[in-house]
Amino acid sequence: MKVLANDGISKSGIDALEKGGYEVITTTVAQEQLSNYINEKAIKVLLVRSATTVRKDLIDACPGLKIIGRGGVGMDNIDVDYAKSKGIHVINTPASSSHSVAELVFGHFYGLARFLHNSNRDMPLEGDTNFGKLKKAYAKGIELKGKTLGVLGFGRIGQATAKVGLGAGMKVVAFDPFIEKANLELDFFDGQKVNFDIKTISKEEVLKQSDFITLHVPAQKDYVIDEAEFNMMKDGVIIANAARGGVVNEVALVKAIESGKVARAALDVFENEPKPEMQLLMNPALSLTPHTGAATNEAQDRIGTELASQIITLMAQ
Repeated sequence: MKVLANDGISKSGIDALEKGGYEVITTTVAQEQLSNYINEKAIKVLLVRSATTVRKDLIDACPGLKIIGRGGVGMDNIDVDYAKSKGIHVINTPASSSHSVAELVFGHFYGLARFLHNSNRDMPLEGDTNFGKLKKAYAKGIELKGKTLGVLGFGRIGQATAKVGLGAGMKVVAFDPFIEKANLELDFFDGQKVNFDIKTISKEEVLKQSDFITLHVPAQKDYVIDEAEFNMMKDGVIIANAARGGVVNEVALVKAIESGKVARAALDVFENEPKPEMQLLMNPALSLTPHTGAATNEAQDRIGTELASQIITLMAQ
């Protein structure tokens, strides 16, 4: 039984699949050559992340496929319903990368709060000649403790991010049209646990109350944050989008930064991936990463082993 991990898979995932009797191929096949490769190699399981798309044409062209797996949460690059209608199992790993994304968001938040993204650019250039000037320029940082974190989208990743915020001493408010409340359990190194009950509130109230806002929503037709939403926010808010490109209007974001409504912002995803707009790349108020929210060694290990477990279970049925 052959598995094609077209966007890669962790060694732990490969080991688990090989132990289960599967041949794992990690060759990255170009999208336009994928159907021919799958058919020629008699691939039964196709594993992808965000780089490879699995649309109706590929599904129709590959009748031998039994499972399509997405290493991660969102499956907007797969025609899920159509695949299922053809009798193909579609699986993903919704919990594996949640904490990785949450930590990246807070890496950005801590960096933005203390101007680390700017300091790390300026110190190599001016640290020896303008040390005092830089010290003064970046001496007005803020603490996260005691501030309000607004979470838009309160699924697994939103809740994981909220947990990090709670651990940092923040107040958490959240909006999700499908979730009324959630119990968040914080686990500590010595076995102690602390539980928080969070009831979701309206999107408008989250925008009005929050000092920091993080988005964890799926791709959708309209912007989740547009000019009207920016106008509802506190002056000087800090925002992070590690969800999907296109949920924040980037033009409106730049305008909100220029007006002072948004102090600084973090983007891990972009409307025009893999070629973000130059006005974003060059904006000193933005902290940027190249869609690496789920890209930790720990998350990739969890994703690989979870995919392997699901595949072995399904194929044994």
